[in-house]
Amino acid sequence: MNFRHQNNRQRPKKNLLIVGKDKVIDALKTGKYLDRIYLSSTVHGPEIDEIRALASDKQVPINKVPVEKLNSFNVSNHGNCIAVISKIKYQDLQEVISFVVDNGETPLFLMLDGITDVRNIGAIARTAFCCGVQAIIIPEKGVGALNDDAIATSAGALEQIAICRVNSLMKAVDELHLNGIKVYASEMKASTNVFDLPLSEPAAIVMGSEDKGIYPALMKICDEQFKIPMKGDFESLNVSVAAGMILYEAMKQRM
Repeated sequence: MNFRHQNNRQRPKKNLLIVGKDKVIDALKTGKYLDRIYLSSTVHGPEIDEIRALASDKQVPINKVPVEKLNSFNVSNHGNCIAVISKIKYQDLQEVISFVVDNGETPLFLMLDGITDVRNIGAIARTAFCCGVQAIIIPEKGVGALNDDAIATSAGALEQIAICRVNSLMKAVDELHLNGIKVYASEMKASTNVFDLPLSEPAAIVMGSEDKGIYPALMKICDEQFKIPMKGDFESLNVSVAAGMILYEAMKQRM
């Protein structure tokens, strides 16, 4: 694989960049939706403190990176600070839960842990929307960017379904539990089959990456682990395919 080509393909388009500390501060103050902010790991000062405070208030993640990372965006005079405009309007998890319940619906949420391939995320979102999932929960870091590639792969579903970005998936599980929503973790070595879960009740499904699975501490606080039974002896299913099978079972139980 051509590593340089891969990086170029994943670099945000220049029209989605906000360049320089003053412009980033203005974007935060005016409520512009930002995917994340990149700061040089060596930069300090009052403006940086202000950016950190505003970003924390707006729940915009900050990535501290080497200046070479900022230079790779191919923009001049970045002043050690670049923000990427988000095409997704992130929503508060509790507000989404309340909206779903007040609307008379039974919550069905999807949580993504460590899934970095944007095409998988897009495919998962497309299936989730078609199967009646009301929200997808993602962490601030460790998940693929919801960029043009992800949106295109989702056929626009990422712009139609609620996306809740949280600073901790474990805290999100606690919030789900407080609202009476059971959390089920997909694990290929589990003893419970997916069709034995009570998915017609309020539920959230956690999907992990194909290589690392679900973070062990997160797995531990889920209510139950389950598997997709397979006839053949094979390592695992593609995560977007597995998500589709699980969500179809949830939809089937709810119909």
